Amino acid sequence: MKRRKFLRNSGTVAAGVISTPLFASFNEPKEEIGTEKEAVLPIAICTWNFGNATAKAWQVLEKGGSALDAVHQGVMVEENDLNNSTVGNGGRPDRDGNVSLDACIMDKDGNCGAVLAMQNIANPISVARKVMEETPHVMLAGKGAEQFAYEQGFKKTDLLTEESKKAWEEWKKTSQYKPIINIENHDTIGMLAIDADGDIAGACTTSGMAYKMAGRVGDSPIIGAGLFVDNEVGGATATGVGEEVVRTVGSFLIVELMRQGKSPQEACEEGVKRIIAKNKDKQDFQIGFIAINKKGETGAYCIHPGFTYRTYTKEGHVNNPSDSYLNK
Repeated sequence: MKRRKFLRNSGTVAAGVISTPLFASFNEPKEEIGTEKEAVLPIAICTWNFGNATAKAWQVLEKGGSALDAVHQGVMVEENDLNNSTVGNGGRPDRDGNVSLDACIMDKDGNCGAVLAMQNIANPISVARKVMEETPHVMLAGKGAEQFAYEQGFKKTDLLTEESKKAWEEWKKTSQYKPIINIENHDTIGMLAIDADGDIAGACTTSGMAYKMAGRVGDSPIIGAGLFVDNEVGGATATGVGEEVVRTVGSFLIVELMRQGKSPQEACEEGVKRIIAKNKDKQDFQIGFIAINKKGETGAYCIHPGFTYRTYTKEGHVNNPSDSYLNK
């Protein structure tokens, strides 16, 4: 079942808030679960069924653009989509009613930039790239990140839409927080791409968990946790409960496993199993990894069924179901 249809049909209230559709529906056939994908370059892949994002990335790649530009422009599509309440403008706020955004980006040379807990700026991925290209730093946080964005010409934007505000006010009636599997209120978009030159880049952006404690930062903007790229080996990115990905430095782990000879699929599976091993009595949360190696082979794995990832190559645009640790 496609993620949008699942959200629409579930009618589930997560933390007192009804989940809303995040993206347009697509009708391409799905690949079989657990199969290793043949290498086809160039390629763009992303977490979840964010087909508009991979379509934008493919436009860049098809014209001979760089993997860095592809992932940057690809994830920006979701940052700008007000119907997506988990990324960028329109993201759900923290428990104090403030929308704070996290993002990171990494290029083929290992250069990277990130912004953490940044408010009032609609495109954190663009600010993260500026951090990478215009400063000697890797990460800027909070007010410092916001001030840097203004200095770089970004405009102040009220990120709390009326819809997200109403959802937050409804949540405050109970103030309960218990994420529901695959509707965790933090559908990070992580994207990886390989361009025609064979170079790899990645990007990751999110508004974080809805109604989180002010200042909370998950894995998404943390290089090595939510995203990691090594142009000699491959790249990986994550979605789900970020705290668990941080504890295992998940994306770096997966790339290192590929360096040791594991396929992207094998590496993603091992990444999830490491998290499970540290949570033997707790499996009521979702983690999903996607990975790509230098040859363009991809893999994905998650804890609970329901996670999917998009791939776009000259052979087609496909929403791929991920195999899961807990098969149901």
